[in-house]
Amino acid sequence: MIEENSRIHFAHLADADRVNDAILEGYKSLEEKDFIRRSHSFGGRYENLYIASSRIPGIETVLDQARSIASSLLKRDELRMGFWLNDMGPGDATSRHDHDELDELLSAVYYVHVPGNSGNLVIHDAHCRTEVTPKEGMFVFFAPAVVHSVSVNQSAERRLSIAMNFGPA
Repeated sequence: MIEENSRIHFAHLADADRVNDAILEGYKSLEEKDFIRRSHSFGGRYENLYIASSRIPGIETVLDQARSIASSLLKRDELRMGFWLNDMGPGDATSRHDHDELDELLSAVYYVHVPGNSGNLVIHDAHCRTEVTPKEGMFVFFAPAVVHSVSVNQSAERRLSIAMNFGPA
């Protein structure tokens, strides 16, 4: 199901508990050699962690559903998709940014593991600020030009999400 809020679209993954457990278990078993690259180093942490989708069981289920939703929202069958992981430890936050860098048409985030009080997605624009409290199994889709950040993870646990960009194939 897709819910819409003028600039933000929400959806939920069916069977998210099973899929997220598999993704989290696969993520915890990754070794340094499994990461293709890391980017956006801030405060001693790389915000973006890139892996091959084959390295984590269950992640293709998330990516397939995200592709399907993006295709529906954009009314396009052929889309290029890139993804990366965001692992936020206690005290971590993500500064304001957007994804409007190349020819992206849509951006998204999917939440795998979300401890209570582990940071909200904050959407910024000239007239308002919208906070989205993430939930496991939730997708949030938005335009790449939307400026957003993530508030401080005030929990004692790590939070794991998958970020995505979609562009023309």
